[in-house]
Amino acid sequence: MIFYLSCTGNTRWAATEIQKAINEPLINIAEAISGPCRFAVQENERIGFCFPVHGWRTPRLLRDFISKLSFEKDTKQHFCWALCTAGDDIGLTMDYLNKQLAAISLKATSMFSLIMPESYVGLPFMDVDTPEKEHTKKKTAERHLYDILDHIVSRQPNMVDLYKGKWPWINSKVLGAAFEKFLITDKPFHVTDVCIACGKCAETCPVANIDGGKGKKPVWKHNGRCLTCFSCYHHCPVHAIEFGKQTKNKGQYLYY
Repeated sequence: MIFYLSCTGNTRWAATEIQKAINEPLINIAEAISGPCRFAVQENERIGFCFPVHGWRTPRLLRDFISKLSFEKDTKQHFCWALCTAGDDIGLTMDYLNKQLAAISLKATSMFSLIMPESYVGLPFMDVDTPEKEHTKKKTAERHLYDILDHIVSRQPNMVDLYKGKWPWINSKVLGAAFEKFLITDKPFHVTDVCIACGKCAETCPVANIDGGKGKKPVWKHNGRCLTCFSCYHHCPVHAIEFGKQTKNKGQYLYY
């Protein structure tokens, strides 16, 4: 069983490739969280989590999902693994994950990080990768995921392959706290005059935070649920969505 969260497609690609290899159910967290979040795990089935890193921490939607997650039978004998995707280093993200999983008596014993093309554009110095760098990252990620698959398929415990970076504690504890407090917000989002009211942004928002649809220009709900994942920004076919002045003249990215 693979629980996954994806906003611009990086994690969906990785989770789908893993699903092909192990032939176990693939569950979209953004869709499942509105339900009871109670699952039946089959004998010998693995339990996996795939998600993007947000501010050197686990995304809030993943945390909310884990807090609701339960299983019909005891899961202590099941192999539990986790894979996160990021544009660069991940800090202490997996430490946060296992603290959250401990509340439901789970622990990811094998953990992996996968460097993928950049999609965060919410700060002045951050933009999507150049086409050349994007291509290189994808090719490198394909090779890396092939190695990771061996460990997941064979249920190898205690395999840790993580790029935490040079200052994992500072990034996750200090910068991550500031990121969550000040940068995870929908307040700066707005549309420009080129918006064609296609509804794509509302359709792809993983937390249903946009009031919109075909024929309606989007309005962000300001209800505290926004992940600032920029799914709406990157999915806009006419580049009509902006995040304050931070995204002016910046690129878009989706995994295809």
